[in-house]
Amino acid sequence: MANADMQVEQFLQALLDELAIPESRYEQAETRYKSLGDWFHRDESAVRGFDPAVYVQGSFRLGTAIRPINDAEEYDVDSVCELKKLSKNDLTQFDLKQLLGREIKAYHDAKGMTKPVREGRRCWILDYADGAQFHMDVVPALPNGAEQRLLLERANYDARWAETGIAITDREEPTYTVPTTKWPRSNPKGYAEWFKARMAAVLARRKEMLVESLRRRGVTASVEQLPDYRVRTPLQAAVMLLKRHRDNMFARDPDLKPISVIITTLAGHAYGEEDTIAGALLSILERMDQYIHHVGSKYVIPNPTDPFENFADKWEKEPGKAQAFSARMGTALTDRAVRKISGSGGGLLRAASVAPAAAVPSFGNAPRVPTTPKGFA
Repeated sequence: MANADMQVEQFLQALLDELAIPESRYEQAETRYKSLGDWFHRDESAVRGFDPAVYVQGSFRLGTAIRPINDAEEYDVDSVCELKKLSKNDLTQFDLKQLLGREIKAYHDAKGMTKPVREGRRCWILDYADGAQFHMDVVPALPNGAEQRLLLERANYDARWAETGIAITDREEPTYTVPTTKWPRSNPKGYAEWFKARMAAVLARRKEMLVESLRRRGVTASVEQLPDYRVRTPLQAAVMLLKRHRDNMFARDPDLKPISVIITTLAGHAYGEEDTIAGALLSILERMDQYIHHVGSKYVIPNPTDPFENFADKWEKEPGKAQAFSARMGTALTDRAVRKISGSGGGLLRAASVAPAAAVPSFGNAPRVPTTPKGFA
């Protein structure tokens, strides 16, 4: 690696060290959702017989969580409670949410938590004590893998991630209180596996390098036992940088801020297994617009594990979101990083900052026909 490129990489690594959440936060999140799972399995639990499984989802699961932008914001740990021995034929969305809500409120009281349990659109929210800067969203869910597989196979979509599909509650759905099998769908485990597959080779190499480093220091370790969050790949690093760039660029226009799953999905598709953070950013900036499809006035960013779900579904009715994404999620981040390093260096990162227009998502009048997202077989 040339000296200028090495400076860029060192600078980006220093940025990430500031953005990254401490390992203790990952451990804290794991302790909290395991504690909740233990509560659901206690003898007196009303849901124990339904085999409840609590697991984390979102950025904590993907290894792309970043520090809150200020002390007023909190770490948002998204989790799921899946009742594996219930089906959509057994109860309504409302019934499931209330059943789990009573147990969560009992947990809240038993643990002496002071802030009240809040109800979100799709979840229950546990707020931890002042100073913890931490809250947990708990989404009630039921297994939906078999139905998800059938749905995708009928449409000739890749169903490799379908087995972990879940049905979730949403109080804004017209059928929220009605017996029906048509529930909102999700698949956080499947999405995490897709994301991990996009960086599998690099992740394996980095885990092996860390294990060797630990062994040289006399620490017994193995790749199998090493948690994924102990290693950060260039893809994860790029997503973290782009998310913070997003936070800064949309600080005054939070309603236009692109959701994290859009950034993560486009980055996952565009990543080319680069071994450096700068290389990953360059690849993503150059290619991510290829995975934003345009049919008429409709923008389409399919969920890689469920192409029936469009992550950009709000962009059609709110075109300002699409325009803001194009204008603010381009090369400004790399420009700023290069200026901070030197006036003449830059290497790969400088190449990204002066890349042609195609490197920045553009939404012209040319029609785009949805294709199977890359990352499918």
